[in-house]
Amino acid sequence: MAGLAVARHSSPSLKLVGGVASSSPRFLSILGMASLAELDYMPRQAEPEFGGIRNSRNGFCTRPLELVAFMKMADSVDSRESSGSTASSFDFNFREERSPRSYTQNRSRQGLHSPGAGSPRTGVFISKHQLSRNYSYSTEALSDPANDVTQIRRVKPKLLRGLPHFVKIVEVGPRDGLQNEKISVPTHIKVELIRRLVDAGLPVVEATSFVSPKWVPQLADAKDVMASVKSLKSLKEARFPVLTPNLKGFEAAVAAGAKEVAIFAAASESFTKSNINCTIDESLQRYRQVCEASKKLGIPVRGYVSCVVGCPTEGSVPPRQVARVAKELYEMGCYEISLGDTIGVGTPGTVVPMLEAVMAEVPVHRLAVHFHDTYGQALANILTSVQMGISVVDSSVAGLGGCPYAKGASGNVATEDVVYLLNGLGIQTNVDLKKVITAGEFISKHLGRQSGSKAALALSKTGCDLSKI
Repeated sequence: MAGLAVARHSSPSLKLVGGVASSSPRFLSILGMASLAELDYMPRQAEPEFGGIRNSRNGFCTRPLELVAFMKMADSVDSRESSGSTASSFDFNFREERSPRSYTQNRSRQGLHSPGAGSPRTGVFISKHQLSRNYSYSTEALSDPANDVTQIRRVKPKLLRGLPHFVKIVEVGPRDGLQNEKISVPTHIKVELIRRLVDAGLPVVEATSFVSPKWVPQLADAKDVMASVKSLKSLKEARFPVLTPNLKGFEAAVAAGAKEVAIFAAASESFTKSNINCTIDESLQRYRQVCEASKKLGIPVRGYVSCVVGCPTEGSVPPRQVARVAKELYEMGCYEISLGDTIGVGTPGTVVPMLEAVMAEVPVHRLAVHFHDTYGQALANILTSVQMGISVVDSSVAGLGGCPYAKGASGNVATEDVVYLLNGLGIQTNVDLKKVITAGEFISKHLGRQSGSKAALALSKTGCDLSKI
């Protein structure tokens, strides 16, 4: 059986190609012990000369390269074998040169030559199934403490390497979470919910929206909410952005004491028309006026882009359209752009190209993600996003939410579930999970239903000590 060689190219992708020369048993052992699932976790487009295909399910074409630590191990083993060295130390401090994703036409996948069909072609992708079927490693070799492979195996390949140390969670429950609720929520309940969320450690809580009560009656008490929030001394450390659809809304928000505002555009013409009754370009012109006014007063503006993956009317939304709108918001002065999957249809396979397109236009540290959990994909999309460098995540306590102008848009991803996920990844949020769960129970009780957070429901049933999670 011909060996394998690992080839590195200008792309950040990892390519397993047909053998150039026979590989050592040690090298094959490395491939055997590495998690094949980790290798195949994120299909990508590879360069044509390597026979790359887009969205391959089996082709080894992963991103980013730095997440597959055993690549460097393999290089070290090969170089030591060629030089006769027996050292067992490895240098993992390598850098990845990222290149933009290619959107070229899909290419037909090339097959493997059988052992008897001559030398295999270079540039052939090898699926994890073929690799696991055709190659095996010696357990005796791995059990030998002096064996180099044993040393490598002790350094577990880390799929999650490169994650941010801290993720800021933007709580949108009091605004985006409640706006679609049929049951009227009294002002004092909203204010108490905000107080509890801030007490849980959430640094940013979207308080309300200065839109016409005719369109969103649940938020008709925006002025009263802001007045109450300003009077609470315990809330001085947090920020409370409010949504403003136009210059009139901005002026009303400022008059009510708002210190930060948010504007919301969409990447879909149909959604923009149904949501704010204008075209995308017309909406951007409105927001330029808001941004100009905010600069004069020194008020920061956060931007939203809705329907970044799909639209309830138009279907799939092209990533380039999302990038265009995000770039416009960034250039007009928004300090942060939140990318929202309004109807929750996104998966990592659609979120990745969208983020790559936007990141080519807007610095990654200026981006946030906002996922609805309609199809149960929100946490997977958040994980994918933080792996790509996103460090700001929007969420809603108890999974509250939904858009009145997007049919089928169920709740946002639950803050409790996001905190649980990030805690498990070792990422700091400075958010007290127990207190967030308590806040979720508080508002859920008022709404007469159970929390939409799976983590909250599971922890309440098991009685786990939340201080240890």
